[in-house]
Amino acid sequence: MKEDVAPKDLSFTSHINADLRNENLKNANLKRCILDGADLTGVNLCGANLTNASLKGTILKKASLDGAILDGADCRKANLSLSNMQGASVTGADLRGIRGRYAVWKGVNWWDARMNDDLKKALSKKWPQKK
Repeated sequence: MKEDVAPKDLSFTSHINADLRNENLKNANLKRCILDGADLTGVNLCGANLTNASLKGTILKKASLDGAILDGADCRKANLSLSNMQGASVTGADLRGIRGRYAVWKGVNWWDARMNDDLKKALSKKWPQKK
């Protein structure tokens, strides 16, 4: 029988260039956490709260971000290749320069974030805004 583990609280902490590959941060509180340059390849961030977090240059390849809250997060130049972001919220997030064209953006409010025009064009074709 698995024990219920309380979600981690890493809010207001710094993990610059940290190796956090394959960590389980499901439902974690990462508000205003600094993860610049960190390697979060394959991390489970489902339901995590990353409000106003700094993820500049962070590697999030194959990460699970289903239902995560990235409102106001600074994700400039982050690598989100092959990540799953279904239902995530990115209101006010800065997504300029990210690699994320091949991530799953289903149900993500990407139009409420700042991003480069080429990514906006690609997402509008594959994951159009519902009217």
